[in-house]
Amino acid sequence: MLWLTCHSYCDSISQLSISISIRFKMLRLLFIIAICILCATQNTGLEKVTDQDLLNLIKTEKYVVVLFTKSNCKECDDFEKELFHVREDLVDSLSAWVVKATNSQLLHLFSPEKEPVLVFFRHGNPLLYTGAVNDEEILTVLTENKELAVKTLTDDTFEHLTQASSGATTGDWFIMFYATDDVNSLRIGARWETVGAKLKHSVNVARIDKYTSGAATARRFNVYNVPEFIFFRHGKMYRYQIPKYDVNSLVSFAKDWYKNAHAEKVPVPQTPFDDLTQKIADFLRENPWVMKIGSITIGILVIISVASKLRHKTDVPQKKEQ
Repeated sequence: MLWLTCHSYCDSISQLSISISIRFKMLRLLFIIAICILCATQNTGLEKVTDQDLLNLIKTEKYVVVLFTKSNCKECDDFEKELFHVREDLVDSLSAWVVKATNSQLLHLFSPEKEPVLVFFRHGNPLLYTGAVNDEEILTVLTENKELAVKTLTDDTFEHLTQASSGATTGDWFIMFYATDDVNSLRIGARWETVGAKLKHSVNVARIDKYTSGAATARRFNVYNVPEFIFFRHGKMYRYQIPKYDVNSLVSFAKDWYKNAHAEKVPVPQTPFDDLTQKIADFLRENPWVMKIGSITIGILVIISVASKLRHKTDVPQKKEQ
């Protein structure tokens, strides 16, 4: 009887031990699962940077991919998830920084759109992503456009590279006249790079500074304001006069919409004397007060001259009477 009691007690202890062991293993498994879920949650988001940190990255790093987002935005969260899927690929292929900037004051410098907005900086030059919110398309567009699509022209290189007046044997050219101190030119810069990326297999896309290295070229084509866009094709030039500066409108103009614009014959390069004359004319046009002061000055000189002659005529008879 005592033996049966001891045996039953041992069985109970054994079952209790097994039960405790199972529960411990289950708790350990649940703990591991919880840690994995926590880690996965923490690793599904991009690194968040401040505006100052972003400016430093743009200035110092070769490639920076930044997603501009805002708080409480489902579209932003969806965009971030798609970008996060290809983050490692972008890091491996481009050694790029892939970050996000939330409620950033810098967004308006690169896009007129609201968040979410994806911008790809190459050596500090922004390219605005306008494709679908799809990880594969994002990866394709960014990796295929790691080099700048927009060329930079100057007075010295314009005619040699474009051959605009001779019929443009180097192909069609779509050129933006801009100014480094013009806010509108700065804001369009990222979109213009995107235009260059979309047209790079069919049209040469370039930019030229109206006030510095491209001043003579701007005078040659009577460019007075910035930004201004001109499409050159087969010795003709077509001015973009549509009051919309979105990527699709600009791309459409270069592809076929230019046919609806007035065609102008491309003027030949100016001689130094012609350029000087044009420069003086532009200066007087942009500074009408000079003409007014000049007219007033000439008027005063005429009055003084007439008064002096009248006085001289009055003095001569008096001397004869004496």
